[in-house]
Amino acid sequence: MEKIWLNSYPKNIPHEINPDKYSSLVEMFAASCREFCDRPALSSLDCVMTYGELAAKSRAFAAYLQNKLGLKKGECVALMLPNLMQYHVAFFGALQAGLIIVNINPLYTTRELIIQLNDSQAETIVVLANFASILQHALPETRIKNIIVTEIADLCGFFKRQFINFVTRRDVKKNPPWDIPNARSFCRALAVGKKCALTPVAIKNSDIALLQYTGGTTGVSKAAILTHRNLLANVEQCAAWIGGVLVPGYETSITVLPLYHIFSLTACCLLFTKLGALQVLIANPRDLPQLIKKIAAQPISVFIGLTTLFNSLVNAPEFCCLDFSGLKITVAGGMAMNMSVAEKWQKVTGNIVLEGYGLTEASPVVSMSPLTQPKEFINTLGLPLPATEVSIRDHDGNEVAIGEEGELWVRGPQVMCGYWQRPYETEKVLTQDGWLCTGDIVVMDERGYLYLIDRKKDIIVVAGYNVYPNEVEAIIAAHSMVFEVAVVGDASKHAGEVVKAFIVKKDESLTKKKIIAYCKDRLTSYKIPKRIEFVTVLPKSNVGKVLRRVLKEF
Repeated sequence: MEKIWLNSYPKNIPHEINPDKYSSLVEMFAASCREFCDRPALSSLDCVMTYGELAAKSRAFAAYLQNKLGLKKGECVALMLPNLMQYHVAFFGALQAGLIIVNINPLYTTRELIIQLNDSQAETIVVLANFASILQHALPETRIKNIIVTEIADLCGFFKRQFINFVTRRDVKKNPPWDIPNARSFCRALAVGKKCALTPVAIKNSDIALLQYTGGTTGVSKAAILTHRNLLANVEQCAAWIGGVLVPGYETSITVLPLYHIFSLTACCLLFTKLGALQVLIANPRDLPQLIKKIAAQPISVFIGLTTLFNSLVNAPEFCCLDFSGLKITVAGGMAMNMSVAEKWQKVTGNIVLEGYGLTEASPVVSMSPLTQPKEFINTLGLPLPATEVSIRDHDGNEVAIGEEGELWVRGPQVMCGYWQRPYETEKVLTQDGWLCTGDIVVMDERGYLYLIDRKKDIIVVAGYNVYPNEVEAIIAAHSMVFEVAVVGDASKHAGEVVKAFIVKKDESLTKKKIIAYCKDRLTSYKIPKRIEFVTVLPKSNVGKVLRRVLKEF
């Protein structure tokens, strides 16, 4: 496809980037820590860590992993952490030791945790104490040998750490009791590692940096293999896109989206580390009053979030009274931006919401709206980023004409190498000549702007999180009172979509409450059906396949 989108690029944006500028994420991290050594890097729980301190602590953690745990290059380390300073220390520390990061959602149930740990073959995990009880129940069915537990305030000053951790331990609801005899303390690991020598590890940009789990375009849980080069390329692409707007070493971003999500990891952690920005970390974005206090206390120049978060904020009177004169960029990702919410956000903050498109398999950003777009929200996926090729294909793999619908194919240095230990699944989405078949139906206009039409698969997007019907159906179908079940996405004003289950009863005494209670023990909250409808029969095709498209019309 002709790169017509390049004609719409603002003059300051290059058509290409150098994905080999750094040999690894470790080199990029080290360069930023040297350049911005005395600048604040992270803020959490009203504590601040400079880039120099982050470099020292991550180095100590790397030395501990290397010397005391004996971990070797290429082994996997799982991180089960919310947005705390410990995430950055563990992430960059593990990379310095030549290890592969496995991001884990702290909200996972025991069942979900077991599946991911076993698939990744991780033998080491860093976990927040609040979630250690879940890990404890999962351990017997995993190969985990090394457990490092951190408490919420471990990287704060001594007195604050003692007070906050003491109070947190007493809240049994938020911090359930756990007992893992061989667990190691994160603080102790840093103290020991500080005294150890770190042996440099030769890391190439072709080495694996991250196993990022996703349902992908086929709905089967699997890990995208992302190399150092994949992630570095996407960081360079995003940095080129915002070039001239943000000043390295002088910006402040607020990290509300969880860092275990690929969009937040790349757009917040990696990009803003490269730029030497102060990253204000929000561990619990659901606590809206506290979030607003953080925004009020620290002028923010970059805000990245979901439409559901933006909607909650613009409807909070306290938020609407804040000063947004320093806000330069607002980016929406993870799910489609609601037009009315975008308009309210612009009215309240004076800032236009920029929307883009991405997927885990592309590290994740593929396209973005230019910062020089007209002074109002445009419901578009934007233009392909520098060094990114796109092609829109029909069912037979042939390119369609401009203005016609088709499946979006992507090629570029940010595209993954494949799925971890799943060659068959890889062949489904990666062509021999490097095209990633996204499974999303789009249209490109004559200017090169992309517009999302529909999702090719039946993925349900709940507040930015992918939910795969097959997984939820498998859980509900195992209930002794269920005969058949089908799951679809149902429109929601607050979450974009929610999970809706159509169930054929095997036992008439089955109720909605019983189904929800059953799911709570087996699924993360956003995967649990919010709407349940009992039916006598499910619509099926001639060969017996359930017709989800018919159910969506109910």
